[in-house]
Amino acid sequence: MPILKSLKTLTCSLLLGASLVSGYAMASDAVDKPKVLIFDVNETLLDLTSMRSSVGDALGGREDLLPLWFSTMLHYSLVDTVTKDYHDFGQIGVASLLIVAQNNDIELTGEQAKKAIITPLLTLPPHADVKEGLAELKAQGYKIVSLTNSSNKAVKAQFESAGLLSYFDERYSIEDIKIYKPDLRSYEWVLEKLNVKPEEAMMVAAHGWDVAGAKEAGLQTTFIARPGKALYPLAKQPDHVVKDLHELADILGKSE
Repeated sequence: MPILKSLKTLTCSLLLGASLVSGYAMASDAVDKPKVLIFDVNETLLDLTSMRSSVGDALGGREDLLPLWFSTMLHYSLVDTVTKDYHDFGQIGVASLLIVAQNNDIELTGEQAKKAIITPLLTLPPHADVKEGLAELKAQGYKIVSLTNSSNKAVKAQFESAGLLSYFDERYSIEDIKIYKPDLRSYEWVLEKLNVKPEEAMMVAAHGWDVAGAKEAGLQTTFIARPGKALYPLAKQPDHVVKDLHELADILGKSE
């Protein structure tokens, strides 16, 4: 009888342990599946290729300088954050184009720089996969929001022009806190606005610096490998690397 009793006790303990492990696995799965997807906008969703002609014309036909202009704009947005001297992304874009022109001995006025940037930036087309990919993700039940360095007015105009307004539950701009991504405070701010824990949100971006910042802030991250974009080798690796939104929808759909 003592042996039988011991066997019953052992069986109960094993069943309880299995139940706890199962419960833990389910809890882990729940944490692993994000509650909200946070999208970067420029280059992630919207294609900057169309700006090559306008920026190139302003720079004397140097269309090859478009990536340098954009990276210069990002550089000086972080200068603003560090020095606490905020200017909106459009202003920084114009100033950065003037810097690129000066460094390449190209004559350019402020008015010419503004004309080359502002209107084209507000009318960028979406990448070919974006609308269908966002629709697939919404169909899976995900809350979809954007977090951009562009101003509130600019991103609304961009989404209206690109036909993306209906896909997003909310739009967030760092203009409200005047702290540019990838400063960790920008991600912490949007998490507070969404009322979610870092691990419950996923940042989706085509910029290595953006996914690096979000990862350090504790978010799940996905890098969209748009042409000409690469990860920062010294940063923590993202959870997923995909070629487009269709692939991301496939991955997240399988996790359900």
